[in-house]
Parts: sequence; structure tokens; C-alpha cells
Amino acid sequence: MKPKEVLAFAKENDAKMVDLRFMDFPGLWQHFTVPISQLDEGSFEDGFGFDGSSIRGWQPINASDMLVIPDPATARMDPFYAAPTLTLICDIADPLTREPYSRDPRNIAKKAEAYLKSSGIGDTAYIGPEAEFFIFDDIRYDSNSYGAFYEIDSVEGTWNTGRDEGPNLGYKPRPKEGYFPVPPMDKFQDLRSEMVLVLEKLGIEIEAQHHEVATAGQAEIDMRFMPLVQMADQLMWFKYVLKNVATRNNHTVTFMPKPLFGDNGSGMHTHVSIWKGGKPLFAGDKYAGVSPMALHAIGGILKHCRALCAITNPTTNSYKRLVPGYEAPVNLAYSSRNRSAAIRIPMYSTSPKAKRIEFRTPDPACNGYLAFSAILMAVIDGIQNKIDPGDPLDKNIYDLPPEELAKVPSAPGSLEEALSCLKQDQAFLLKGDVFTPDVLDMWIEYKTANEIDPVRLRPHPHEFFLYYDI
Repeated sequence: MKPKEVLAFAKENDAKMVDLRFMDFPGLWQHFTVPISQLDEGSFEDGFGFDGSSIRGWQPINASDMLVIPDPATARMDPFYAAPTLTLICDIADPLTREPYSRDPRNIAKKAEAYLKSSGIGDTAYIGPEAEFFIFDDIRYDSNSYGAFYEIDSVEGTWNTGRDEGPNLGYKPRPKEGYFPVPPMDKFQDLRSEMVLVLEKLGIEIEAQHHEVATAGQAEIDMRFMPLVQMADQLMWFKYVLKNVATRNNHTVTFMPKPLFGDNGSGMHTHVSIWKGGKPLFAGDKYAGVSPMALHAIGGILKHCRALCAITNPTTNSYKRLVPGYEAPVNLAYSSRNRSAAIRIPMYSTSPKAKRIEFRTPDPACNGYLAFSAILMAVIDGIQNKIDPGDPLDKNIYDLPPEELAKVPSAPGSLEEALSCLKQDQAFLLKGDVFTPDVLDMWIEYKTANEIDPVRLRPHPHEFFLYYDI
């Protein structure tokens, strides 16, 4: 839509308010709202002023004035607000220079797309994330100087088989047995369908919804692939819709990678392909029906994977998922059909348009704009430098003998290790000024000060179980 069309769309839908949304540095949507009377064609150039000093990882208080510039192509009506509300995703700009803000994640994603085009490799990077999540009935937690706890509850939780539910009707998936039982074992079929219908009403194409492997309501809803920036926008709508549909049904959704000990965590397998002039470039006659370009793209991801994890798996909790034994791709190898590899080449279809690579390491806690951009930069680096991915590993990596497994590189074991890898390997991200040294330095600084250190310095409840009587 163009600005004039947005105004007509707002009028057609009797919009009373305008919600202006943008992404903070770690990856949460932020917003403020203005009456529809404040929106005109000039708003899409002039923007709206706001205080950027309170946004995580952004401006200091002495340089806090920022602009949000609405993108007319993102106009949608919010499906949850009581007052009819037009929603616009915004870019961030400096009010003095009018330059796009370097720490705005959406700006980074737009630069990544531009860099792909300028490289001559292709003109479109298609991204298809599979964001897994949990649906819980109750979540309680606290962490302070004298205590800490968390407690999760779900009607599906295997731990509730003995609970008095007046009556307890059973049918609760056992750990690792949630893929794909029909109701009554699957208790969230209707809720997931409601989520899908709201997403479709917003124009988001959905391919499938289903229960996932873990007990206690783990689920997946798959979106059809889209160009990078559009998909990052769409991922934010996806999380927003799922959380709000769950809330209005008295449930809660989390994209936390590993909320349950002893069961599968939530990943976000990310499918990537590059096209040029409307033609797919990853189909060919090499291994698993891919092109040399696709193999080099795989080589780029494998080479930079440990640094990528600092962005694609950006929480301390992410590394509770990246452990052997829970279908998590810990080992950095590639294969066709083999889901134990970090990169898989899907074999569902022989169509060249369907040929892509699936990077299985990322999780849904990531900032989509940053994660998709970083993955694309690794892909481009692999193609430009013709990085050989080595031989595929068509074995179950989890069953390899120790001496063979030792030869397979592995993902970092902690966020701290991943950030250390990012410090050492970031030149590929800086090409084309896509990521800047300031952005990467701030990312490392923010994650260390606000996440790693607070978790590292606190006593853990399980330490009392292990050591109180020592």
C-alpha cells in the first residue's frame, strides 16, 4: 500500500486509532498509539517523535529523541484492540540527520537484503522459520536476593496424571511422545486453529499446525516462506497473535527455548533459499539435488555457526536446549533427511522452487530481523568464498561412537561461549555495513551485563539440593 491507500484502508475499516510498532534490540515489539486524526500522508515521511532512551540497548538519555517512520506496506487492522486500530510497523530514524538508526533491527534486515542485491548473487532471500512454542495454563516465577523458583502447569502436563481434576480424564502426553496424537490427547487443537484463523485474517499464509514432541502443550504453526524483511515483520505478528489468542482463552504461550527439564525444547528451524529474476538458485545436480551455490551457502553457515549462535540462540536458556538427546542439532554437520544434523536439505519435493537448506540450530527467542540477517550474511560469505562444507554426514549423529563424534564440530555450550565466538568471528557480518561494530559491541555488552552475569551470579535452586548439607 501507498500512504494514500493506507488512509483509504483506515477509513474503510473505521479506524479510530493508529498503533505504531517497532522492535527493541533484544527482540520484543514496542508501541505507542495516536488518534487517527494525527495520521496523514506527510506522516509517512515526517514520522512521529518518541523517547528512545528507555528502549533496551538504544540511546543514552542525553541523546534520546528519535523518530518512528511508518512503513505503509505494513498496514493491518489489529485483531484484538477494542477500538478499531490501524497498525503500522515503523523504521527508526535520527531526527537531526534523518538517517536510519544503526541499532534498529529492521534497518539491519533491510541492509542485509540490499547487500544481497549489490553482491550480484541474487535479488531475494526467502526465509521460512518453524517457530515452536509451549501453551501453558499457569506460570509462576520469582527471583530475588533470598529465593528463587518457577512453577509451570498445564492440563497436558505428564506430571498431572495423578492430580484431582474433578475428574481427571487422563490423556496427557508422556515426555517426547507429543508428535502427533489426535484429541483427546491433543487438547489444544481448537486453540491452534483459532490462532491460524486470526493469522490468515491478517494475510499471513499458514501451511500447517500441529502438536510438537514435548508434553504440556508444545506446538508448531508453520508459515509459508517470504522475503527476509517481510518474514521478520510476519514473525512479530505471529508471536503477537499467538500470545493474545492464548491469553483470551485463559492460556499463556512462551517462545522460551527450554522451559521444561527432561523434555524437548522449542527450536526455530529456519529454511533459506536465494532467488534471482524469479528463478531459484539452490536447485542443481549435486548432493541431494542442490546446486554448488547451495553447498557453498551451507559451508558459510557451518564455518560461522558458532558465532551465529550468539544471535540465533541469544539467551542463556537457549543452551539448555542445545544438548544431546533432545533432537536439538548440537553437531555442526549437514545431511539430507537427517534431523540430527545442524543443516538439513529437505527432500519432500523434487521441484526446483522447493529446494532450500534448513538451518536447525536457531530458536524462537531470537530477534528475527537480526537472526535472518546474520544467517544471510553467512550464506553470502560462503558463496563469495566458495566455502566447501565437506562431506555430508548421513548417519544418526547421536549414535556415533565417541571417537567419530569427536571429529564433528559442535555448537557453543553457553551464551558466554557463543558471544566469545562472535567477538572472534564477525568480519562476515560487517560487510556492506549491514551490522556495524557498534551494533555487535552493544549486543555483546547488553547480553553480558543483563543476562549472563545476573544468571551466573545467582544461586540456583538445584544447588541447594546438591550442596546445602555439604
